[in-house]
Amino acid sequence: MQVSVETTSGLERQVTITVPAERIDQDVQKRVQQTARTARLDGFRPGKVPVKVVKNRYGKGIREEVLNQVIQETLFKATTDEKLQPANSPSIEFKNDKEGEDFQYVATFEVYPEIELADYASVEIEKQTAEVKDEDLDQMIETLRKQQASWDVVERAAEDGDRLNIDFAGTIDGEAFDGGKGEGMDLVLGSNTMIPGFEAGLVGASAGDERELDVTFPEDYHAEELKGKAAKFAVKVHSVSAQTLAELNEEFFSKFGMEEKTLDGFKAEVRKNMERELANTLKMKLKDQVFRELVKLNAIEIPGSLVDNEIDNLRRQAVQQFAGPNAEGFDLNMLPKEMFEEQAKSRVSVGLLVQEFIKANEVKVDDERVQETIKELAETYQEPQQVIDWYNSNQEMLSQIQSLVMEDQVVDQLLASAKVTEVEVSYEDAIKPAQPEAEAEEDAAE
Repeated sequence: MQVSVETTSGLERQVTITVPAERIDQDVQKRVQQTARTARLDGFRPGKVPVKVVKNRYGKGIREEVLNQVIQETLFKATTDEKLQPANSPSIEFKNDKEGEDFQYVATFEVYPEIELADYASVEIEKQTAEVKDEDLDQMIETLRKQQASWDVVERAAEDGDRLNIDFAGTIDGEAFDGGKGEGMDLVLGSNTMIPGFEAGLVGASAGDERELDVTFPEDYHAEELKGKAAKFAVKVHSVSAQTLAELNEEFFSKFGMEEKTLDGFKAEVRKNMERELANTLKMKLKDQVFRELVKLNAIEIPGSLVDNEIDNLRRQAVQQFAGPNAEGFDLNMLPKEMFEEQAKSRVSVGLLVQEFIKANEVKVDDERVQETIKELAETYQEPQQVIDWYNSNQEMLSQIQSLVMEDQVVDQLLASAKVTEVEVSYEDAIKPAQPEAEAEEDAAE
């Protein structure tokens, strides 16, 4: 067997493999003889079909099977001998597969990049810390009461926080525009649902009032044709409703599936949930920051095939999230590749770097930590032990937890070598989603 390797571009490799005709012919002849012993053809007794007849009848298919088997064996040996690590399934092109001549084919694939991790000691990490204070708990209780609130029609002028039922029609330079009209729409004043000035212009309005509002669309408005445009809205108010918050009683507590039926018990459960959410959010923010810095520190070339696979994964996640039960049959290619490309590149980079860190530092998963993680997850269910048993009996789910724990162990080791500064923030700021890095840099510049 002869092997030649060519770097075509970046991580792409073309491996040309030539296999002597003798090997192919021998393997084909051996397979033909095996088939002759079992073949059943009209006019011949079982096992007595002449080899020549078998070859004429089945020779083409047998040769294809042999060539496929030879490709598997020789390509594996070639990549092993040449120390190549394919990152995707190779595409195979036959150069010569004529009977009696040396068999030659070309395998094209991408390889994993060679990675030499930089020292993480130079990295500066800002670790957020926060706690659930009494005022945070009170605010959460108030939010839950608002979620279960009732609305009652009132005969008075509208105040901030009231809900209005309105018709509206917008114009720009006297012309109607798409999306500028609505009928029977409920609008809570102060919710910032509408563009600036719209809700404020309805404070003081009563049922039956008609108002004309002069507003301007923001410069960052999502519709390009409306950005920065001055508009007029004719609004008719049908009704004004005031909000009545839900009472803190047993009926209210039971709506949240909590066993506690007292105010103190309910507050304790809510605080516990808030603390769990806070801990998970801070942990994820820290992990994202650690991995983001890891990628910055180690600029690596990433296989395009892995990025494409990750884009498809992100597309599927998006469809499942937004389409729900209608996701089946949805054409993923309808979602532009560009929507997910940067996120996919980041994920692939992190994955490659983390795997290299695990290998270089011989990180082994901590089984005790795996069980602690499963226990924490199980605590959110009514029958924790059943959940624990299910995870431990389901190898696929157990593997997912092991991977998460392994990531956590990598984060811990990276943090141990970095310069970490703790910054205390409010609960509200802590649970906010992490700001995309590009936006964060723009805010910092301003």
